[in-house]
Amino acid sequence: MTADIRTTASTVPRRRAAAPARSPKSRPRRGRWGVHIFLTAVSLAFIAPLLLAVYASLRPYEETAQHGYLSWPKRLSLDYYRRAYTESGMGKYFTNTLLIAVPAVIVTLFLASFVAFAVSRLKLRGGIILLMFFTAGNLLPQQVIVTPLYVLFNKIPLPWWMSDSLTMYDSYWAVIIVNIGFQMGFCVFVLANFMRTLPQEILEAAIVDGAGVWIQFWRITLPLCRPALAALATLEFTWIYNDFLWALIFISNPDKLPITSSLNNLRGQFFTDYNLLAAGSVLVALPTILVFLLLQRHFIAGLTLGSTKG
Repeated sequence: MTADIRTTASTVPRRRAAAPARSPKSRPRRGRWGVHIFLTAVSLAFIAPLLLAVYASLRPYEETAQHGYLSWPKRLSLDYYRRAYTESGMGKYFTNTLLIAVPAVIVTLFLASFVAFAVSRLKLRGGIILLMFFTAGNLLPQQVIVTPLYVLFNKIPLPWWMSDSLTMYDSYWAVIIVNIGFQMGFCVFVLANFMRTLPQEILEAAIVDGAGVWIQFWRITLPLCRPALAALATLEFTWIYNDFLWALIFISNPDKLPITSSLNNLRGQFFTDYNLLAAGSVLVALPTILVFLLLQRHFIAGLTLGSTKG
């Protein structure tokens, strides 16, 4: 009997111990490696020109002319930044740009929020058509209305304390109004879609408590739109700050031109020091980088809102 049990036990295959189950987190996700590599390559492609400009601005022109821009540096200095700021008169142009960009951004967001609230939160007849009208304004090429606006601004009178030329032409008002008109449609489109994601119960509760339309907009809806407003403020400031077309057309006084025109002062008639020009370009880009860093948290919140539920 004992021999039979041993024979049977020897013929039955032994069960292997079950391997511990691997958690989903420990499994390699091969698909993400490709995504990370692709995003890294795209990021480097976008940031490479900026890094090259910073690298060139720290080197003397004679060194890069002899050894090339991708050679190892022998001497690095900030002398080009000092020269770019003083030789181009950049401080005056910075002030001119702020006088144009800051009012244009504030007025654009203020007016766009009114229209977006009326279209998305109020039961406005023809609201969708109105939204399509503002959105279609972004499809109009800017060059089409350059000549009509030039003639119109020369005929609109302004008092002496608003314009030295006594007309809309050759004043900051012309550039501000044009930027407001062209940026309004995009802001209305973004804010209207953002306001539609807000819970309707909030306004219904406010209406029950006796809140009027102004209270619904100013004290309830607008504070909830802070991420979207911050994201739009960052984009709008960058676009208006970098604008060169409208200022070149509607401003004839060189002392009123924005910062983008100051780079032209660094170009010589017969010779251009591109390292000096690179330093000036980096200085011009610093305010937009500063605005992004100040509004970074709200900017990212505005971009990612609605990506997750709950």
